Amino acid sequence: MRTRTDIDSCPFMSRRIPRKPAVVAWLIPLIGAVFLVLACSPQERRHPDDVLIVGQTAEPKSLDPHVATSLNDFRILVNIYEGLVRFREGTLEPEPALASRWEISNDGRHYTFHLRENVFFHDGTSFDAAAVKFNFERMRDQDHPFHHTGPFPLAFFFDKIEAIEVSDRHTISFHLAEPFAPLLSNLAYPTGFIVSPAAVRRHDLDYGRQPAGTGPFRFVRWEPRRRVVLERNPDYWGKPALSRMLVFRPLTDAMTRVAELMAGDVDIVTELSPDNVALLRERDDFDVHEQTGPHLWFVILNTREGPFRDRRVRQAVNYAIDKRALVDHVLQATATVAAGPIPDAFGWASSQDVTPYPHDPARARSLLRQAGYGSGMTVRLLAPTSGSGMLAPIQMATAIQGNLAEVGIQVQIETYEWNSFLARVNRGLAGPGDMAEMAWMTNDPDTLPYLALRSDAMPDQGGFNAGYYQNADVDALIEQARVATNRAERARLYRELQRLVHVDAPWIFVASWRQNAVTASRLEGFTLQPSFFLMLQNAYKSEA
Repeated sequence: MRTRTDIDSCPFMSRRIPRKPAVVAWLIPLIGAVFLVLACSPQERRHPDDVLIVGQTAEPKSLDPHVATSLNDFRILVNIYEGLVRFREGTLEPEPALASRWEISNDGRHYTFHLRENVFFHDGTSFDAAAVKFNFERMRDQDHPFHHTGPFPLAFFFDKIEAIEVSDRHTISFHLAEPFAPLLSNLAYPTGFIVSPAAVRRHDLDYGRQPAGTGPFRFVRWEPRRRVVLERNPDYWGKPALSRMLVFRPLTDAMTRVAELMAGDVDIVTELSPDNVALLRERDDFDVHEQTGPHLWFVILNTREGPFRDRRVRQAVNYAIDKRALVDHVLQATATVAAGPIPDAFGWASSQDVTPYPHDPARARSLLRQAGYGSGMTVRLLAPTSGSGMLAPIQMATAIQGNLAEVGIQVQIETYEWNSFLARVNRGLAGPGDMAEMAWMTNDPDTLPYLALRSDAMPDQGGFNAGYYQNADVDALIEQARVATNRAERARLYRELQRLVHVDAPWIFVASWRQNAVTASRLEGFTLQPSFFLMLQNAYKSEA
């Protein structure tokens, strides 16, 4: 039986600690920790050793993997669900998961998956080929009886699938209209996770709050603005999870996450500020985990209206911003300077010939004069208070504001809570602002260009091209790379794409992050993945 003491700690732990200036940031975790320790007795604060509590940056929007788009949500979903394939430990290379093996036809258009037997969803229903077909048709077919349970913003990951054929209960084939190189990577992404058809039929529009997958943990409850609770799946087909229960708590303020970690009220925290990472790295009772991955932190520019319609102005702001200083001082070397839309983690596809824009204020002023803005201008920058894969968004916005002021551009910063920010930006920047911070973690070099740079990916068309960038040559390269089954040819196409986008500068290319998480030193079996997913099946607390 689950009791309140399984997952609850002292009543003070939900109290927010106000944000303070960076110069005193090191004091806040210590003050917060002391406050919590004094406010709660060890018996009140301690949770069972077989319960892991994770402090996240925000509450999830949905626990339906076909609806979710945020890393914050994905970190929960990867513990509930599985796909036909998954990323091999420590890599972005696909390996078998719910499919034990597969074959690909010589022409790259036919994929046949052989499914594991005796696998069950958390609601007790069987996983089989019919369930797989239900999943992909729910996303892709507007006439499917449960298509209304969307929207499914990333369903076009699978838009090359022309037909789905069930040969028998444990064999299913995807027939593609043309070769599609990212298919296996996309199947390993949460959009490719398999949900229980019976649970969708039962809960309908509420499925995102009553999920059922096949993963090592199953859903228990979602308490709005407080926690999502999962428990070990006793019927899991693979190796059983080592912890009995997972609790994901939305702690939007980074200082609060640190304070609760130090007070013993959470075991894992993610996305801490560089100041706090540096502080905790010096302590023996905590472990700092870092992992490079395919991450890009950038600023979207509104190319449809306002000053950023002019490529010279877009290039000017790229020259004006001192990215090296941002990385070294604001982010304290927890990231690398970015050069374009293909993260360096995809070494086979990123171009070494495309280098980051240097910090050159004189060049920036010259370009602004040529574009008719020699006397200056004012722009609006949208920034989240925290968020999924964001890097110190407020501090970064303030530093960018200072850099641009040096070349005559006055920046008005508008801040929003993450989910509100995401909703505004994903509708497009026409109206809301001229610039918006953004961060993406991707699973394939195709993902970010296809979702956010393609002319047909405008917000009103279901895409994420919030800055309305259009370039027919870039569009052509994206499409060619998607169907190129030869990796060397794909690499050539992506390198040319990166060169064109770098010159057009629809974004300010800033940094690629080394993700971080900090854990109590008792936590064993925890590793970060290049996918940036939070896999907790093998994590457990050793004896005190």
